[in-house]
Amino acid sequence: MKVIGFLVLIAMLPATSMGQKKKGAPVLEQWKTAAASGIQERYNQYKDIAFAIWEYAELGYKEEKSSALLQQALKENGFKVEAGVAGIPTAFVASFGEGGPVLGILAEFDALPGLSQQAIPEKKPVEGKTTGHGCGHHLFGTASIAAAIQVKELMQQYNWKGTLKVFGTPAEEGGSGKVYMVREGLFNGVDAVLHWHPADENTTWADGALANKSAKFRFYGTAAHAAAAPEKGRSSLDAVEAMNYMVNMMREHIPADAKIHYVITQGGKAPNVVPDFAEVYYYVRHPNREVVMDLFERIRKASEGAAMGTETRTDFEIIGGTYDLLLNNALAACMQSNLLRIGGVRYTADELEFAKKIQSSFGFAVDPVETASAIKPIRVNSGKTTGSTDVGDVSYTVPTVGLRAATWVPGTPAHSWQAVACGKTEIGAKGMMVAAKTMALTLLDLLHEPAILPKARAEFDAARGAGFRYIPLLGNRAPALNYRD
Repeated sequence: MKVIGFLVLIAMLPATSMGQKKKGAPVLEQWKTAAASGIQERYNQYKDIAFAIWEYAELGYKEEKSSALLQQALKENGFKVEAGVAGIPTAFVASFGEGGPVLGILAEFDALPGLSQQAIPEKKPVEGKTTGHGCGHHLFGTASIAAAIQVKELMQQYNWKGTLKVFGTPAEEGGSGKVYMVREGLFNGVDAVLHWHPADENTTWADGALANKSAKFRFYGTAAHAAAAPEKGRSSLDAVEAMNYMVNMMREHIPADAKIHYVITQGGKAPNVVPDFAEVYYYVRHPNREVVMDLFERIRKASEGAAMGTETRTDFEIIGGTYDLLLNNALAACMQSNLLRIGGVRYTADELEFAKKIQSSFGFAVDPVETASAIKPIRVNSGKTTGSTDVGDVSYTVPTVGLRAATWVPGTPAHSWQAVACGKTEIGAKGMMVAAKTMALTLLDLLHEPAILPKARAEFDAARGAGFRYIPLLGNRAPALNYRD
C-alpha cells in the first residue's frame, strides 16, 4: 500500500537535518497538517480494511483473518512484523525505525458473541452469523495502523530517529490478551503507549477503568435418572445454583462500587438426567485490584461450600485478570490538544437520518445527534467508571494515554446491536479517522517536544509508587486461547 497525496504536501515543507530537533512550532504544525491530510487521502483504503474486519467478526484469540489483514498492511508499508508473540497466534508486534524515543500504539480487533447485526438502523441479525463488532474493535485496530503508517512516512522522509511499535493485541473482550504481552516483557523499553476506543463521544480518556478478574467454576456430580433413581444422582447444576445463591447473598456485604456478574455456560442437557457436569463463568470488578482479589477469594469459598453441600466436586480456571487504568495527565493534555485540533464527526443529511433512527430505538433520552461533532473536556476521575480493559496492565508498565472517538451515534451503548450497525457505516469510519489523526499528531508531539516524555515518566513513576512490582492477576497460566468455547 502506497501513500497517496500527502507526499505532495511533504515536498512543500522545509527539509531538515536536525533529526529529532524541530525548527520551531510552525514546522511542527506543518508536519501535523501533512499527517492529517495524508490519513484522509487514504480514507477509502482504511475504511475497506475496517469493514472487512467487521465482516470477519472473529472472537478473541480466533482473529486469524483480522490479524493477518492488519499485519499485511503494516508489512506493505515498511514495518517489520513479528507474529505469534507471547504464545498467542494472533498477537503481533510491528516495528519501524531505530533508537529513541520508542513509541507504541495498541491495535485491537476481536468481536463479541451474540451480536450479529446488519448495518441498518433496525434490529436484524445477519443470517447464519452469531458474532458482531459491538465494541468497534474493527475500527480500533485500523485507526492504529493508519496513525503508525502516516508517522512512519514522515520519519522516513526526514530521517528522524525513533522507533514506532504497533502492538496487535487480541482478545480484549475478556481474554486479557495484553496481559500476556506485558508479562512477556514486550512493552519493556517503550517510552509511551497510545490507544483509543470507539464510543458515542469525543474526549481524551482520563476516567480510569475497573480492575477485573474472571474464572470458570466447574462442578462434577453423578448422573442418574431424574425420576427412576434420583437418590443415586448428585447434581452439578444444583451446585452451580447453590454457589450463585451464596454469591448473590454476599452482594449485601461487599463495597458498593464492586460489580459481580455471571452466566451459566453449561447446566446439563436434559431435565430427566441429573447433570454430572455444570459450569458458571464469573467476573469480579472494582476500582482497586486488591479489593478484586479479596472478593474473588470469597467467591472461590462459595464454590467450595456449594460443592460440599451438594456432594459434588469443584475446580476453577482463571480466564482473565486486568489492572485498573493508571492515568497520565501529561500525555492526556497533549492528546486532548490534538483532538481539539482535529475536531469531531459531522454527519451528512443521510447520516443524520440514520442516526435519528438509531436513537429512536433506545427508549431513553439522549443528546442530539449533532453532539458527535463536539469535543468534550477531559473527564478525570468522575466516579462513573464502569468498564474494564487489559490496557490497564499496559498502563502500569509504561506511560499510557487514550481517547474516545464518536464512531457510534450519541447515546449508543457499547455491546449493542446499534453499535454493530453503526460500525459498518460512514458514521463509524469518520470517527475512526478522528482517532487515527489524533494519535498521529500526538506521536509527532512525542517525537519533537522534548519536555513531554520526561514529564510523563516522572508522573508515571510517582503514581506507581516506590517499589512497585507488576504481578498479573491471572497468574502464570498460559493464554486462554479457547476461552470462548
